[in-house]
Amino acid sequence: MTEYTVIYEPGERNWSAYVPDLPGCVATAKTRKKLEIQIREAIEFHIEGLRLHGEPIPQPTIEVGTVAVTA
Repeated sequence: MTEYTVIYEPGERNWSAYVPDLPGCVATAKTRKKLEIQIREAIEFHIEGLRLHGEPIPQPTIEVGTVAVTA
C-alpha cells in the first residue's frame, strides 16, 4: 500500500484536493467527506492510466508539516 500526500482546500461552496506527487491528479466535491472518496478514486485512476501508458509510477516524496508562529 502506497500513501500519497493530499492537499485539501475549502472553497466558498465546495472542497478541492490535489496530489503534489501526481501532477494533474485533482478532485472536487461539495463536502470534505465526499472529496476524500473522490480523490482516492482519482489517485487510483491516475495510476492506472500511467500503467496503461507504460509510464513510471511516481513514489511519494512530499512531506507535510505545520509551523506555529505568533500572529
